Amino acid sequence: MLFFDAQGMVVHNARIKPRRFTAIERTNMKAISGIVVHQTGAPTETSTFNSYRSANANGAHFLILKDGGIYQTASVFKRTNHIGPLKARCLAEHRCTPAEIKTYRSASPTVMHRAEMQKVVPGRYPSNGDSIGIEVVGASYLPSGVRMPSGLNDQQQRAFMGNRSVYEPLTGLQQAALRYLIEGLNKALDIPPSETHRHPEVSRKNVTEAATASWQ
Repeated sequence: MLFFDAQGMVVHNARIKPRRFTAIERTNMKAISGIVVHQTGAPTETSTFNSYRSANANGAHFLILKDGGIYQTASVFKRTNHIGPLKARCLAEHRCTPAEIKTYRSASPTVMHRAEMQKVVPGRYPSNGDSIGIEVVGASYLPSGVRMPSGLNDQQQRAFMGNRSVYEPLTGLQQAALRYLIEGLNKALDIPPSETHRHPEVSRKNVTEAATASWQ
């Protein structure tokens, strides 16, 4: 069981170390409906910590290292921006109404997200405003035989990597830490076990991100 202080930080737990970055925190979360699992895209935690120091940075509430160490990087009572525009959950679960199917067929990510945010979980996926984000340290690499085209600017290079790269598998220690953390959060924050999702499931991300993550 996890216990939190008045600031939303884990206390009395030797496995979870506090390393709070208030720059990634936004408004108070009125409710917590789910958990979203990410991978960082980098081989070590250093770049993640560096990015979290930037003003108005995006980030998640917890970070799991390759050796299974766990850091809490934001209060569980605070929203952080760790998810992009939501996909339509009803499409994935084959339960959209005819009107929704017609709308979503040609909807932009922004339009789809706005429509989904009119619903509540489990009618939609958990969002930035009601979910806990867990980052797992893990690099992404271009597969063998795939090369970055020449002449791309920084934004185009990031887009190419985002679409073509493959995330490395979680280590056994990371898998154990992830299971421990998710089970603890489910019990402490009354989150249904069915509402833990990988990032690509809920938003438009590289499909290999957190693909090997297992928590059951």
